[in-house]
Amino acid sequence: MHLNSSANGEHNNGRTFRSANTLGNMTNTATAAISNIGVIGAGTMGNGIAHVFAQSGYRVTLIDVNAAQLEKAIGTISKNLDRQVAKGTLTEAQKATALGNISTATDVAAGVAHAQLVVEAATENIDLKLKIFRELDTVAPPGCILATNTSSISITKIAAATRRPALVIGMHFMNPVPVMKLVEIINGYATASSVTDTITALCTALGKIPCAVNDYPGFIANRILMPMINEAICSLYEGVAGVEAIDTVMKLGMAHPMGPLQLADFIGLDVCCSILKVLYEGFGNPKYAACPLLVNMVTAGRLGVKSGEGFYVYTAGSKDMVVSSSFAGR
Repeated sequence: MHLNSSANGEHNNGRTFRSANTLGNMTNTATAAISNIGVIGAGTMGNGIAHVFAQSGYRVTLIDVNAAQLEKAIGTISKNLDRQVAKGTLTEAQKATALGNISTATDVAAGVAHAQLVVEAATENIDLKLKIFRELDTVAPPGCILATNTSSISITKIAAATRRPALVIGMHFMNPVPVMKLVEIINGYATASSVTDTITALCTALGKIPCAVNDYPGFIANRILMPMINEAICSLYEGVAGVEAIDTVMKLGMAHPMGPLQLADFIGLDVCCSILKVLYEGFGNPKYAACPLLVNMVTAGRLGVKSGEGFYVYTAGSKDMVVSSSFAGR
């Protein structure tokens, strides 16, 4: 691969990669024009994204068609800010300021009317996301950047639903958003390099560590993570080892903070299955096909933490790791 250097950075297939010093100098200027953020979806990821933007001084409108979900999200943000206050990483005044930076809306057009950036964090469903982006393209201001928090769906496909593909980009935050430092930035086929620069600088301003990748199924995070999780499930399915043994090997042997089966429960087994489907269909390679055990668990509604049971059983108020009775003795 041929690389051409320049005074501003290095160019690779039309992409500009900035040095750390250059990015630092860009942060103030690149993000100066962004002060109002719209966040679509008030679930776990949406409220986390709203939290970090508001805490960093941005005005945020959290948008969801469900008013009760918006109320719940504000309560979650407040509790998470309380944890930061208790740890001494935030003052009560800073908490009040952050909460004051957040407003809510049930109408998309009203919520994004003054936004310079909209981050979509709705359910990982391609039809839903395409519908949202068609609407955003119609109601968002002409120069507004449209970002998606998708963890696997093609940015290029989402961008093609709009008349502003150069202004569409992926911002894949990690869960829990206030804690996890990484933001995977995904360039669609038509994403402008200036947009990549702006979003990279914005992530730095949030105290995050941005990593830019290109738009291929699963990007980097899930292209590597999901096959590992799927192989762990296959190992259980084939009787190679039990739930605790598989997770213990990966935690103690590979220094992972949690094992792949526990992580799958945390992510949501339905989400894992959906991402594997994207990988399988995108590459046409059977190595990405979801394990039959995973498919059966999703069909049965055993989705992990969100349903109360997956590979482990989750009881409110308890931190004990109890293997599901479905896998007892394996």
